[in-house]
Amino acid sequence: MDLKDVAAISGKPGLFSIVKPTRNGIIVETLDDKKVRSVANASNRVSVLKEVSVYTEDNDGSVALEDVFMKIYERYQENLTLEGKNSTSELMQFMEQILPNYSKEKVYPSDVKKLINWYQVLAKYAPEVLKNLGKETKKEETVTPTEEATTTEKKKTSSKKKTTETADTEAKEPTKKKTTKKKSTDTE
Repeated sequence: MDLKDVAAISGKPGLFSIVKPTRNGIIVETLDDKKVRSVANASNRVSVLKEVSVYTEDNDGSVALEDVFMKIYERYQENLTLEGKNSTSELMQFMEQILPNYSKEKVYPSDVKKLINWYQVLAKYAPEVLKNLGKETKKEETVTPTEEATTTEKKKTSSKKKTTETADTEAKEPTKKKTTKKKSTDTE
């Protein structure tokens, strides 16, 4: 399971694993002990966790939720224990520790509470998602530049060959056509 397979549905508590799409929405299953399946219609507001981000004050403007979860995992592993009714200052101190450059104007205590709840649900019912976060990012970082360089070199080489072949062909073809035309005029 990956963050792209986990969703939050507006108006429904907890997180859901995405089972498969339907004509009118998607089939989801609760991430809890009950494993209740239901259909999230097109009218429901479904947020896939892979696409969620947290507002920041830097030039990018946001950080992917995946990166925030990685930072929490590095610090707390699966033992994040902020439960119950936390004060606003406690929630914001937690956010300050995890993501110091978060936007203080756009990130509300309710958002931080939701973030913590989501993390706790994943830690309890889908810990493999949290464990795989760093591994996927490292694979993408190491594989992508090499593949891009190789692909770019291949494209350059093949385009050079094509350009050379095209130039050779174009240079030869007009000569053949002229020769062909002259022969046809000589025979007539």
